[in-house]
Amino acid sequence: MGIPLTGFQPFLVAAVAATLAWSAQAVEVVFQPVAPNVYAHVGDTEGRTYENEALNANIGLVVTPAGAVLIDPGASFQSARQIAEAAKKVTPQPIRWVINTGGQDHRWLGNGYFKAQGAEIMAHADAEADMRARGPEHLKANAPVLKDKMDGTEIVLPTRWLTDANTRLDMGGTVLEVVHRKGGHTPGDSLVWLPQSGVVFTGDVVYVDRILGLHPVSKTRTWVESFEALEALNPTVVVPGHGRVTTLAQAQKDTGNLLRALRAHMGQAVAAGTDMSAAIKRFDAAPYQHLKHVEVWLPQIANLTYLEMEQE
Repeated sequence: MGIPLTGFQPFLVAAVAATLAWSAQAVEVVFQPVAPNVYAHVGDTEGRTYENEALNANIGLVVTPAGAVLIDPGASFQSARQIAEAAKKVTPQPIRWVINTGGQDHRWLGNGYFKAQGAEIMAHADAEADMRARGPEHLKANAPVLKDKMDGTEIVLPTRWLTDANTRLDMGGTVLEVVHRKGGHTPGDSLVWLPQSGVVFTGDVVYVDRILGLHPVSKTRTWVESFEALEALNPTVVVPGHGRVTTLAQAQKDTGNLLRALRAHMGQAVAAGTDMSAAIKRFDAAPYQHLKHVEVWLPQIANLTYLEMEQE
């Protein structure tokens, strides 16, 4: 499955170099090639700011002879318009499909712009309840940060809900497969797999360079199952939800290993009746010190994992 890495090295080098050159101070949507006719915009790895317009996540673009497919539309109507303009610099093909890879704001709150352009918007059905429940919270939280850059942003749900664990799509002879294993970071988290080019867009199933985030809606058990589905694909190129375009090995190092270590450690602590604070202090954080924000977020992640394991 996939093709030799050497064939993609020029694309990977270009994408990584471009990522390093982009400023975190002001957003500029730029789609860089990661494989023939497959592009990624690598977003800021910091939190949401007025300058980055909550585009602190990666966006994908797949170009086919029959139209283009956008993977995640950004967090606002305004940023979605910037994404559309950036896509026009890559291809004259209209964006016909938009795939939401999860229920986080930057995965779907730009839907309204693309729906108005006539695009079909897809997500897995497991995302629906989360989008409906937390959509207003996302709008309320982003409003004081993005201010005028939230103008025009409304809750616009997908127009097509996918229900299978694996959904095969075909546009102009380009195959895309939406792979869903009950989510992880959010209930609707899905992978978008391109078997003909060996590229996978992971949404929030994978974080590299910065530590992953957990929320009350997150479930590490299903997140591990989603990660195992990624490993089964054996992709040549991984476009993570956050961080630089990378490899499966790096995704395992920064996300998969951390999830498994947290579950193993906290599961043992719960079984032994170890106090949560003691369990958190005893977790070996050394392998993850290279990740941005680890000192702040790892204790919170460990806390939520312990509470989840208590309920299993």
